Amino acid sequence: MSNARTVALETLIKVFNQKSYSNIALNNELVKYELKPADKALATRIVYGTIQYKIFLEYQLKPLIKTKLRDKFLMPLLLMSAYQYFFLEKVPANAIFDEANKLAKKFSKKNSGSYKLVNGILRALERQGKVLPSSDNLVDYLSIKESFPKWLVEYLLDHFGEDQTKEILVRSNQPAANSIRMAAGKGKFEEIKTALRKDGFDFKESCLTGHNLNLSKGGVAQTSLFKDGKITIQDAAASLAVDAFNFTGNEQVLDACSAPGGKTVQIAEKLTNGSVIALDIHENKLRLVKNAAKRLHVSDKVKTKALDARKAQEYFTAGQFDKILVDAPCSGLGLIRRKPEIGYEKSLDDIKNLARIQLSILENISGLLAPSGELVYSTCTISLEEDEGVVNQFLKLHPEFDLVPVQVGKLPKQNMVRIFPSVDGSDGFFIAKLKKTRVNNFD
Repeated sequence: MSNARTVALETLIKVFNQKSYSNIALNNELVKYELKPADKALATRIVYGTIQYKIFLEYQLKPLIKTKLRDKFLMPLLLMSAYQYFFLEKVPANAIFDEANKLAKKFSKKNSGSYKLVNGILRALERQGKVLPSSDNLVDYLSIKESFPKWLVEYLLDHFGEDQTKEILVRSNQPAANSIRMAAGKGKFEEIKTALRKDGFDFKESCLTGHNLNLSKGGVAQTSLFKDGKITIQDAAASLAVDAFNFTGNEQVLDACSAPGGKTVQIAEKLTNGSVIALDIHENKLRLVKNAAKRLHVSDKVKTKALDARKAQEYFTAGQFDKILVDAPCSGLGLIRRKPEIGYEKSLDDIKNLARIQLSILENISGLLAPSGELVYSTCTISLEEDEGVVNQFLKLHPEFDLVPVQVGKLPKQNMVRIFPSVDGSDGFFIAKLKKTRVNNFD
């Protein structure tokens, strides 16, 4: 029996039944088994594919399940088997079903006969084939076809229209780009490209930035380029947040929500005599920031502090920072291709609650900015409430700030930047730049 499928099933049981994080659950299971690279890749694809297409798969299975599934492993097993049947075209159906029967025998209680139930449902699935609701109801149709919750499909249609919604949904089901950023000051870009080719990596230049490359395969973290800090793994859209600042190199900078540190080190690379203080509410996450700074040789410019950004006024002084980055905690709707469970875990109420937290962070951090200082607000989501909504509400409350049009990367100058996850395999992202043009009282 394939250990890859055993790993996949063990992981999915934890994800679906115990609400475990998919990446943590999968990594824990992979540690238990010494899988060959191909098997490790298969297990990973089955896990993330099954989670990603859960709504679609449940719709296929629902008319075929005539009895209550008492064993907790059964639904995860049926879902992962259906995923393989519909999406792993090179694997014969008989092989998929045979593996499912073996897993059912392994995981079922003695004499439960669960494997017979699994076999019957999967054979019925083969006879039934793919089914979809009528396209007359666009919300239901897109929800099932692209496997996104109805509330999210409806939200996207209401705010971005049919064409953009279809593009977002389709692209969000495609793999994310293997994007790296070439670190500033760590070697000429052409030399880095030459070294990547020697290491066997093909790539395309990002259509968003001049310092990101989309690699044809993974594994770049094992190269000397990565270990020496000449490149780092960072999404192109995310890297544009730091590019929104106009650095002189001598600034005191605050990264208010820093972990895991990709933007913190990017800021530090821009500094000569300046420094950046990285905040995160969790001390253990700040270790990631410190490790990133060490690898990219900017530790001397980075300081860390375990602190909730909403309490920053209690620790820092008014006007202490020339530049502040608020890469705010958000719903993560721009990351669904990387974290497919986001689509099932979030709701419109979550978005509204997060918008209140984001505004609170801006409210409590804004007094720390020096006159004429720059504040960049960014999120990895595409919801209007968390993006323009937060910025516009903040500007109403703080007339001392102005919205500054921003030009980043290869994009045209615009008042606020939204990058959809349909662009170049990148994450969905939002960026706004604010400048303190008048002095206010700091409480």
